[in-house]
Amino acid sequence: MLQLHDVTKTFAGKSEVTALAGINLNIGAGEMVAIMGPSGSGKSTLLNLLGGLDVPTSGQIVVAGKNLAGESEKERSLFRRSQVSYIFQAYHLMPTLKVSQNVALPLHLAGIPAGEIARKVERVLKEVGLEARENHLPDELSGGERQRVAIARALVTDAPLLLADEPTGNLDTARGEEILNLLRTIHRERGTTIVIVTHDHHAASACDRLIKLRDGRVEGDSAVGGGK
Repeated sequence: MLQLHDVTKTFAGKSEVTALAGINLNIGAGEMVAIMGPSGSGKSTLLNLLGGLDVPTSGQIVVAGKNLAGESEKERSLFRRSQVSYIFQAYHLMPTLKVSQNVALPLHLAGIPAGEIARKVERVLKEVGLEARENHLPDELSGGERQRVAIARALVTDAPLLLADEPTGNLDTARGEEILNLLRTIHRERGTTIVIVTHDHHAASACDRLIKLRDGRVEGDSAVGGGK
């Protein structure tokens, strides 16, 4: 599903900063993987590269058979629309749109017919347990419910790769556990490949595998087994 071959990423400025320094990594289809590391280790940069939001300075990034390093921004945008979905720590919901409208946004952008959109939205809201909240605005929801809306929005496109950036970071312990349980269920029932960037060891333990980064390099790669 994901293959990185000698991937580097540098950022120019007053002095050049190396965010990733020769990453080699394989993530199989259907894996649930956590990426951890201290601030500045390259976690967010790696997630952006996996999702095609950025391109490496050198090396290859192959996602679902496509080398994103060689694609134009337009090609990567079309690829993201069908192959990748995102969950963010800050939810990124549109405050003036109802729950169902927030979830439907990616489908409208993809030009899906209205009837199909309605069916897909209804299905994923049931999947995340929010069918009774479809007509509420985001500020009428708890933090855990907002994250469920964000997860529903990510699921509605049926993309095979789900990237999550600190998905429990804004939640208390109980709500965070609910989100982890939901992600495990999605992984088990849909077979979605899930990559989670997190500082939370408990969140990482929910995954099958833990990749540790330090100074832009892979420091460790081991099985966890918590998601079983």
